[in-house]
Amino acid sequence: MSEENILIVEDEKDIQELVRYNLSKEGYRVTSADSGEEGLKAVESQRPDLVVLDLMLPGVDGLEVCRRMKKDPATANIPIIMLTAKGEESDIVAGLEMGADDYVTKPFNLKVFVTRIRAVLRRSKTEPPKEEEVLRFPDLVIHPGRHEVLVNDQPVSLTFTEFGILKYLASRPGWVFTRCQIVEAVRGDGYSVTERSVDFQVVGLRKKLTEAADRIETVRGVGYRFKETFND
Repeated sequence: MSEENILIVEDEKDIQELVRYNLSKEGYRVTSADSGEEGLKAVESQRPDLVVLDLMLPGVDGLEVCRRMKKDPATANIPIIMLTAKGEESDIVAGLEMGADDYVTKPFNLKVFVTRIRAVLRRSKTEPPKEEEVLRFPDLVIHPGRHEVLVNDQPVSLTFTEFGILKYLASRPGWVFTRCQIVEAVRGDGYSVTERSVDFQVVGLRKKLTEAADRIETVRGVGYRFKETFND
């Protein structure tokens, strides 16, 4: 049985209790908060292993909670799974850009939801990757071992998934990869996710890459590729 502590920040009591019940059945220690303010206090006092965070919260909303957590070095590495209502695509992109690890739309399948939590926790507990070859381009440097990206010698802060997508594409410049291939390479086999979520990650990644954003090219009807020649 698992011993990880999961914090649920959700103001809808029925959803809060549903999530608490099912996670408790899986062996997780579960605590909850009804608002963004309470959630931030619980994060500070408990240091949970993962936060399930609703975006539509009274007072301090979920995006602000995410921003404050990722800004604080003491809580920046706590993984966050966002709960969103359908149609909040701009909020999903904003949350992923701030560093959230994943999102689940309401209503959600409980088995898929638990699987995603396991996957995020598993990634957060893995040891640092072995040293890999540094990928160098005129405007972009990707250092896998350091989880570091430089655009024109300026450091860029990427989430786990954004970094994984960039490294995967850049390791084979010119190759075209489907969204399914990208998901399997970055998240691992068996991760249930829609192709749209890959698009959300790429949108956030391009914004952060600024001058090097055009390196990631959309291939219509197929997926994405990394352009080896920048302005072809």
